[in-house]
Amino acid sequence: MKIVIDVMGSDKGSDALVTGAVRALNEFSDLEVVLVGDGGEIEGILARENAKGNSRIRVVHTTEVIDMHESPTLAFRRKKDSSMSVMLDLLQKGEGDAGLSAGSTGAVLAGSTFVLKRIKGIRRPALAPCLPTKSGYSLLIDCGANVVCNPEDMVQFGFMGSCYMRKLMGIENPRVGLINNGAEDTKGTPMHVEAYQMLQQAHEQGLINFVGNIEGRDIALGGADVLVTDGFTGNVVLKTYEGLGLYLVSILKGMFYKSIFTKIAALLVKSGLDNLKKTMDYKKVGGAPLLGIAKPVIKAHGSSDPEATVSAIRQAYKYVNSGILEEITEKAPILAAFKSEKKEDKEA
Repeated sequence: MKIVIDVMGSDKGSDALVTGAVRALNEFSDLEVVLVGDGGEIEGILARENAKGNSRIRVVHTTEVIDMHESPTLAFRRKKDSSMSVMLDLLQKGEGDAGLSAGSTGAVLAGSTFVLKRIKGIRRPALAPCLPTKSGYSLLIDCGANVVCNPEDMVQFGFMGSCYMRKLMGIENPRVGLINNGAEDTKGTPMHVEAYQMLQQAHEQGLINFVGNIEGRDIALGGADVLVTDGFTGNVVLKTYEGLGLYLVSILKGMFYKSIFTKIAALLVKSGLDNLKKTMDYKKVGGAPLLGIAKPVIKAHGSSDPEATVSAIRQAYKYVNSGILEEITEKAPILAAFKSEKKEDKEA
């Protein structure tokens, strides 16, 4: 198993990703990594980690980095020697089994679409992070790759998300829900109403286990294992989730460190608080898979530290061995048969 890693462009620079990659080698005996970025930086970190010369590590030197604020399309045209561009090229040439980057989300999406291409029959790739919920984790798809979506996109998202949760997360029959502003099948925009009907049709064909609309309050309660939505709504949900988690942690800290008595109370519930912190910690989950692309690509969090990098590599490793790509590829022609009848959806 060989994973190609773009080690540049993240919030923490190359150190966290290179260090995490070295640690991941200890977890998987058959793992090899290709570290793409500034060769001098990478070699220096490898020397510090006593990993220089490791036969399971290949370093590919590049001279450019795609910045978070650059136009993804222009960046790929102008920066042919960027770490992300070279990472994707290596993956496309078959010199790796999966790709990983903590760089610009827009650039990862654009580059993967241009270089690796979509699975034939899949209209749009989607970013799909896992959210902690009362019942475990739910996959949010899409969380920002596609701001405007059509009803047929919702069906494809639901199927791809189901494959991921079943094959990677071990949920036998994932429940697929459509994020909406009410439970009734007539709620939402015309797109949502038609998407509901098409998802129900996919359910009747045995493609997915559709359980209906999911309101915002039911997301954290585990109302569905796969949360289907457009990228605009999904991104708002994701960022709200992250902000609420930070807020709750700050409230709890303020509450338990208020006096000697609350500090004692904190000690009594420490194990429960530690479990809550682990559940909310993105470092344990890994990154967001880019589903619908012809090769496995994981978008790691921009602030990934070595621990989060190991989790993302673990996720990529499991993705390659899961059979997700094969199942999506097999069913893509059936999914492509779902067509919107509304003119405005075709133009979106």
